[in-house]
Amino acid sequence: MTEQMMLLRRLRGPRSHAQLIGGEVSLLPAEDHAAALKAMRAAGREPMSMTHGDFDYQYLLDVALDRTGQPRFRKVSFAAHFDSLMRGRRGAPRPRNEAELDPFRERFAAMFTALRKDHGIRSYIAHNMTVTPTNIDQVPGVTGSVLRMPFDMLSFQPAAYMGDDRRWGKDFSDVTIDAVWDRIEQGTGQRIPWQGTQFGDTRCNRTALVLRAGGTLAPLIDPDSPDDIDARDRLLAHFGGMYFGGTPHWIVAAKIIRALLTHPADVPVVLRFGQRLAQRAGGLRHIFASACAGELSFRTFVVHNFMDATDVAPAWDLLEKGVVSEDPKTREVQERLRACMYTMGHPETGQLVPACVQHSVMDPAENAGLRKLLPLTPRGHGASRARP
Repeated sequence: MTEQMMLLRRLRGPRSHAQLIGGEVSLLPAEDHAAALKAMRAAGREPMSMTHGDFDYQYLLDVALDRTGQPRFRKVSFAAHFDSLMRGRRGAPRPRNEAELDPFRERFAAMFTALRKDHGIRSYIAHNMTVTPTNIDQVPGVTGSVLRMPFDMLSFQPAAYMGDDRRWGKDFSDVTIDAVWDRIEQGTGQRIPWQGTQFGDTRCNRTALVLRAGGTLAPLIDPDSPDDIDARDRLLAHFGGMYFGGTPHWIVAAKIIRALLTHPADVPVVLRFGQRLAQRAGGLRHIFASACAGELSFRTFVVHNFMDATDVAPAWDLLEKGVVSEDPKTREVQERLRACMYTMGHPETGQLVPACVQHSVMDPAENAGLRKLLPLTPRGHGASRARP
């Protein structure tokens, strides 16, 4: 993993976000989990642990605190995957709908509230959900419920035909990235424009950052406002190279002051931008009241749209050969792969591999090996005995 991080540092720059993916990271001993996060930070990455959230507060404490009970980190980031398609969660082994999982979502988020209260360790927590025809109409309900919980991000992933085909059910192609975003807006009761900020290809990713003041959601950038777009472009040009995550506040403040002294004309731009945002959020008085009530925060909405393995494999094979396909569908897949912002490091080859390629092309061989290493029925125990 350290080799992966150093490859990312060399190819992607000294600071960035990175995900620690197990499968299930809470199956790692807490000391190993903490060591992995430290190694990621040492390589300039801001790590996020990807989990199903089915662990206890004591495990979180064992990761976040050292053997003497002192904090290992000023801040931790976790993304928890909750949806009714999953099986085996303690207390909800076969949930019938998404609403049944709300107490588990609340319990997970509460652990991080307690972590800050008990030990002063801040957190960033994301809620992930796979969306299929079975549960797409429950996305509005999940959105509304999770917005009332202290999650920082709500992320939804339309299902793709990849991995174990025994999990495939109805026609996943009915669940488009636009259909999922429409359901998110139904859940918020308002338009959440994503066009103001973009990461990667629009066919793969939708992202919107909003200021939540009580029950009001104010998009950080209104794509229909020329002033907002001008402010965005100006600030990205002058501040885009700064990294704020995991950086001490005094260093961030010094960088901002230095940039403003270099570009003093940005000061009124920033002030007018803040004024427009405050108006969208209900005004300064409403923002102040929300802050006093503990109801002021930023929330991020995300949809990641993965591609089917049967489409990815031939497109990647041609890209590896330096060939741009003449077939429109394959060429579209190639365009999306080349724009991918979510890559896996392969130090043995020096490649950064798009996630869809990792899951569609490379994982199947690894999973076949894992089936032999970790059979559902242990050898010598007979076919009728399931592995505990």
